[in-house]
Amino acid sequence: MADAAKASSSDFAKPIETLNMSSTSLDGAAVYLHNHSQLSEEVSINPKMLLRKIDWRLMPLAFACSAVQFIDKFTINYAAVMGMNEDLKLVGNNFSNVATALFIATLIAEVPTGKPSFPLIYYTPIILYTFEGYILQKVPAGKWLGMNVILWGTAVASTAAVENYRGLLACRILLGVFEAAMPPCLMLITGMWYTKSEGARRFNIWFCGLGFSQIVGGLVSWGFQQFTAKSIAGWRLMFIVLGVLSIVVGLFIIILMPDNQMSAKWLSDAEKTAAIQRVAVNQTGIKNTHFKWSHLKELALDVQIWLLSVLFILMSISSGIIATYSATIIRNLGYSSSHSALLNMPGGLVSIASTLSVGYFVGRQGSIWLWISISCMPAVLGGALMSFLPTTNKGGLLVGMYLVNAVSPSLILIFSWVGANVAGHTKRVAASALVSAAFCIGSIIGPQTFQAKDAPQYIPAKITVLATQFAAIMVAVTARLYYGWQNSRRQKMANTTIKDVEWLNLTDKENPSFRYQY
Repeated sequence: MADAAKASSSDFAKPIETLNMSSTSLDGAAVYLHNHSQLSEEVSINPKMLLRKIDWRLMPLAFACSAVQFIDKFTINYAAVMGMNEDLKLVGNNFSNVATALFIATLIAEVPTGKPSFPLIYYTPIILYTFEGYILQKVPAGKWLGMNVILWGTAVASTAAVENYRGLLACRILLGVFEAAMPPCLMLITGMWYTKSEGARRFNIWFCGLGFSQIVGGLVSWGFQQFTAKSIAGWRLMFIVLGVLSIVVGLFIIILMPDNQMSAKWLSDAEKTAAIQRVAVNQTGIKNTHFKWSHLKELALDVQIWLLSVLFILMSISSGIIATYSATIIRNLGYSSSHSALLNMPGGLVSIASTLSVGYFVGRQGSIWLWISISCMPAVLGGALMSFLPTTNKGGLLVGMYLVNAVSPSLILIFSWVGANVAGHTKRVAASALVSAAFCIGSIIGPQTFQAKDAPQYIPAKITVLATQFAAIMVAVTARLYYGWQNSRRQKMANTTIKDVEWLNLTDKENPSFRYQY
């Protein structure tokens, strides 16, 4: 057994009341329960009312954070058809490079006079997200998230002042650095407040911000294209307004988002105790600031993490393509810039409908692997329509692009898988960071499939959508087989009982009673 388990071996047979409360292996929630043990006996808490209270505090903030992040990502998509490329004199693959820069986060490039080059440093996002995971174990997740939302809002608003490719590149890099906090923070917060069965639906609720942002982004772009003042271009004003909006959301998150159950001022002590006890079944813990290298070693050798990372890369390639180039694809069909913004909105409706539908069925039936595969099937069809229909069939091409948006719930189901199947605090935050890095890498690759030489149809990029979504289905099936095999092995070997195992900061591999969700 790894170091974490060894450190707790003497505690395995002890009830929570007799555990060493100063042990670094012990979850902070266990200490709180020990100090408030009498409350669970003296006060009766209605579990449905408590869950509703938690939902109304967490879900609006998580949804708002997700929505402004995706709106800020999509802004460049709309700005491209609003005159930004011409105003900043972007040429060749400059726009693809700028789209990629958001996910690179740290630029290492030589920009010679005349034609700037942009070497892709694919490992940089992994370093950034790993560092992000380390920070998340040491600082309050809610405060860290809110601070980063404010900073990325500042980066978005600052984009209005850029005058050339280099300035735009710098703003997008800063945006990528600050946005890196959002996925692991929301994964961690959702995982600590909800049971595994509840988590899938809540992940899907806040991820509806993706589709919402497409709808709102289309309306915002159309509205600013009606702005005709000569003092400032419409796309510049759009960046300012959306940046300020993100800053406001960040302030609300800092003030209102709880870091964990123990620090939630809007819950009574009895409610805090009940909120902790209700998620004990997850066996993933709530809070432990002790960093364990043994967890990272296990993570590096864990097959499930690499399967999920590959799966996320494949699916985020398509999402990166649609997020960056959908408005350009529509305009190249012969529509005006303002009509392109409006015609991009149905993709958001497809995203929301598919996300809510899949979240509902997963919450009732489980089978995450199956619903990931089902979500990828419309994207496979959409990629085929985009790739092989003639350019005269505008309706069919638009339907194909809209269908690709059905992949949205697959992305959030992977987040849900990480929250449900990775235990041990250091391992869990590092896994969240690594999977977020996989999303980043896929989003780097996606825009780079759009090369200037392939304009205006960009057939290689559209075929990439088809191929990656089909491959994603194969990986999802492989993950299901792996989880099933692991659970079968554990069932046959299950002869060890560890008391209060949920609070000992054990990883999923160290805990013999842990069962994977698939």
